[in-house]
Amino acid sequence: MKNNIINTFLLFTGLIVVSPVLAQSNKIPPFQMMQADGKIFKAQYLPLGKPIVIIYFSPDCEECQKLTKELLERIEEFKNVSFAMITYQPVEMVAQYFTKNNLGKYPNIYVGTEGSSLFVRNYYDIMLFPFMTLYNKNGDLVVKYTSKQVSLDDLLMRINKL
Repeated sequence: MKNNIINTFLLFTGLIVVSPVLAQSNKIPPFQMMQADGKIFKAQYLPLGKPIVIIYFSPDCEECQKLTKELLERIEEFKNVSFAMITYQPVEMVAQYFTKNNLGKYPNIYVGTEGSSLFVRNYYDIMLFPFMTLYNKNGDLVVKYTSKQVSLDDLLMRINKL
């Protein structure tokens, strides 16, 4: 009997802790990541009032590198959009990717690793890279793109409709 009460209590308290995240599933996940400079960046630091794109990537993924290159070639079209580029790879790989792509010169791009927490990866149930989501200026989910669907043209079209 005592074990049933304890198990029920643990289940109930687990639901209380988990339910706010589940209830917010159409909002930006409350992630945090370590940036190349070792500083922690949290989801709440993303500026509201403009669209937000989350890109889950791996620095050694060929498609991810291609997406980053295409994005940077068209960055003027996305100047009013904030990008959070998140990986699970070590901060050393993030730093190399950050430097290689000269991402420091783009104030609207935030890059970092969530490390082994895999919170974002699990939140979206990501299996393939790159993965991308678009949120409106209020932080509401507009669309998710799986690796086969990632398209900057479609993303830009949706952003322009917001």
